[in-house]
Amino acid sequence: MRRSAAPSQVQGNVAKKPRFIPPGKSITVCLKNETKEMDQEMKLKEIDEKEGSASLISKINGQNQNANFTQSVESTEKVKTTKACFSVSKCSKMDMKTLNLPKADALYLPTTGTAKEAAAQEEPDCEPDCLAKYFSVVWCKASKKKHKKWEGDAVLITKGKSVILKDMEGKDIGRGTGYKSKELDSLDEGQTLMVGGKEIEVMGVISADDFNSGRCFQAGIGTHDTVQPALSQTNVKPFCKPFKRVCQLNTKENVLKDMQIYKPRHDPNASNSLVMPKPDASHQWMFNKAGLPMVDVVVDPYIANTLRPHQKEGIIFLYECVMGMRVSGRFGAILADEMGLGKTLQCIALVWTLLRQGVYGCKPVLKRALIVTPGSLVKSWKKEFQKWLGSERIKVFTVDQDHKVEEFIGSPLYSVLIISYEMLLRCLDQIQAIEFNLLICDEGHRLKNSSIKTTTALTSLSCERRIILTGTPIQNDLQEFYALIEFVNPGILGSLSTYRKIYEEPIVRSREPSATKEERELGEKRAAELTRLTGLFILRRTQEVINKFLPPKKESIIFCRPAALQLELYRKLLSSRVIRSCLQGKLENSPHLICIGALKKLCNHPCLLFRAIKEKSCDPAFDDHDDSSLYEGLIDVFPQDYTSDTFSETDSGKLQVLVKLLAAIHELNSSERQVVVLVSNYTQTLNILQETCKRYGYSYTRLDGHTPVSQRQQIVDTFNSKFSPAFIFLLSSKAGGVGLNLVGASHLILYDIDWNPATDIQAMARVWRDGQKHAVYIYRLLTTGSIEEKIYQRQVSKQDLSGAVVDLSKTSEHIHFSIEELRNLFTLHEDTSCVTHDLLECNCMGKSEFQNPSSEEHSVSRNCQLGQNHTKPNSKKPLSMSQLMQWKHFSAQRHTLDDPFIERIKENVSFIFQNVTSPTSP
Repeated sequence: MRRSAAPSQVQGNVAKKPRFIPPGKSITVCLKNETKEMDQEMKLKEIDEKEGSASLISKINGQNQNANFTQSVESTEKVKTTKACFSVSKCSKMDMKTLNLPKADALYLPTTGTAKEAAAQEEPDCEPDCLAKYFSVVWCKASKKKHKKWEGDAVLITKGKSVILKDMEGKDIGRGTGYKSKELDSLDEGQTLMVGGKEIEVMGVISADDFNSGRCFQAGIGTHDTVQPALSQTNVKPFCKPFKRVCQLNTKENVLKDMQIYKPRHDPNASNSLVMPKPDASHQWMFNKAGLPMVDVVVDPYIANTLRPHQKEGIIFLYECVMGMRVSGRFGAILADEMGLGKTLQCIALVWTLLRQGVYGCKPVLKRALIVTPGSLVKSWKKEFQKWLGSERIKVFTVDQDHKVEEFIGSPLYSVLIISYEMLLRCLDQIQAIEFNLLICDEGHRLKNSSIKTTTALTSLSCERRIILTGTPIQNDLQEFYALIEFVNPGILGSLSTYRKIYEEPIVRSREPSATKEERELGEKRAAELTRLTGLFILRRTQEVINKFLPPKKESIIFCRPAALQLELYRKLLSSRVIRSCLQGKLENSPHLICIGALKKLCNHPCLLFRAIKEKSCDPAFDDHDDSSLYEGLIDVFPQDYTSDTFSETDSGKLQVLVKLLAAIHELNSSERQVVVLVSNYTQTLNILQETCKRYGYSYTRLDGHTPVSQRQQIVDTFNSKFSPAFIFLLSSKAGGVGLNLVGASHLILYDIDWNPATDIQAMARVWRDGQKHAVYIYRLLTTGSIEEKIYQRQVSKQDLSGAVVDLSKTSEHIHFSIEELRNLFTLHEDTSCVTHDLLECNCMGKSEFQNPSSEEHSVSRNCQLGQNHTKPNSKKPLSMSQLMQWKHFSAQRHTLDDPFIERIKENVSFIFQNVTSPTSP
């Protein structure tokens, strides 16, 4: 903010306080009398009473008979100045010396008697624990001009004898030390100070709470209860409810006529009706310029009667956001519900309502809506519109190879356009030419990078109403969180540099082990304030809200013993020169991710590692890569006749468990259709699993990144049909792990693990969701003692941050390992049945089935800290290592296991964690 003059100068304040004199300077002040001698004497007597300096009064009275006096000293708390003259030539030739008065500006008085003694006193040193104070100031470069041109706002921090000046982005723009603590304590509105070559004027005091939370750096963020300035003025009449024709008399006939013209589309008094909240006076003042009467907005009963309570709450939330009722002047929202809670249905209800209704005169809010979604979900969205509204109520247009955007533009029948992210980039020019009133981005976490083409293209659209749908709002760090917020509500958190200084850096610093107590407290307060700000337009609910509508779910974490070939290859890899160099930190560009990738391939099956070695050996530049030394000597460990095409399940502990588990499911559920979703993160692993299905005669279907987008929904629909012959659905978590509804299956097996827990959670949520009729069994396969256990521990061992805004777990692309972390990752534990269980320090010793007696019978949900429910008493925290001990866990060496499926595979299993989620009563 730039001002031509300070407020005290603009208002012509005759009681402006004197300029604060920096330490080390001595400027004499001319004292001229512009008040009556009687008034002056009375004011000086007040000082005499409080300072106990009678001789000072008498001396000054004597001097005032021949000299003009300008200052009136009130007390030790205040000093008021009427006029100050700094012209040395006009000053009387008196011996002047500065008198330090506590909590007062520098006052220059004759040094006689008690005054001279007071001036000679040394200022005591500041105590180490002196409290910091905060001030709102304006600043400019130091100059001798009478009328200053202030260059901007800033925050001044004073502590002891030091000061720090921060601009509104949180950057340090000035520092100073050596000030007198009493002089800093006396700072008040209107006073000036020199800091690092800059002159500042104090505008007001900032509370410690406002500084710690970061609110003092925010520039005018309004909420739903923010009253417009025009309404808050005392000379403005109270707001009156607008009518259509203000000039006409409010007769009974006019009121009845308005009621007939402007009536709700649906009955708001009907049973089970869903009525949207009405806007407040501030909203009416801004958006109802025509003075139309307010009308109830009621969700169509055709769809409202099928909504569950949490879905009704979500529709109201989205309505308030896009109407600008929750944050003044902002129209964006993030619906961050977990998978399976009906985010699509909530958006369909909102779009249909706003296309037909409006709160002011029942005028529709929307004319056209744009829905952008991953390619695999385009047809799914169209199908959902038809499912909930039918084909006669609304026409939606989907863009694909056969249907172009031009058809949507030329036809008046369509009001909703559904397009994939990839197709949007191709047709951006045509999309920009269309005026959309609402933009919905499904799986919007892909917009976490503001510099990618997709985000840039969507940001270029002129639509202000923006909604992001995502089940995993934050996957990596706080900057990704900022990118999502900036997309839906641009500028609400300030610039990126401001956000980093005020929020990201204090929060991240507070999570470091070396953080001081002050840094931890500051980080927690900044995180809490960030949650409060974003909580106005972010809604997060966990799957617990629909548990009572779903069948039971049993989740098992199965630790599989590695095969002999895997162990030998694992030891050989860990002894390679590359991994030793990583642990010693000798390599500048440490190839630890290459090493981790090799170990993960080995855990899935040795043939994947064998294939990688053969491919690298055929590469002419193989000798120049770090891979050459990593794979050195590995080929000799494999049998002479080993080939990647003729792999054996006996070479992989996990594959042995999988084969027996599939056989058990196939045999034990022959009476009814029980099918399996088999998930992997890697296409090459899916190829192995596909070959396994062929060997054992299991019918299967497959969906991965190579599956044409136009065929994906048809594959899903066919699989979910009760007439589908497929026993196994092979799924790539990266291609179809989000948004797909695979309720036709009752078993899901996660063959490998990803660094990002959101990837695994998304994949597992494909089965246990709305529409599921059977009990669900989920199995996660991990290789005992290997890097897979370490990755799993990183998923569940979250560093706790009170009031955290995001989950700061890292994906492999962002990981920066310390030497100690690498040493832990590159360690093979052969003498244990489960490293994860060892970390729990459980006293069961793995000898018998055990469950923490204090555990409650509830689902342990992986809730994201972004959620609104974290303050509710019944909300569940993310799965942590301590909560993992509440799961039932046991060694596979027991003679008999209760689970018939686990009983069939226990020969190759070392340890098992199990948790059962049963339906809860409403």
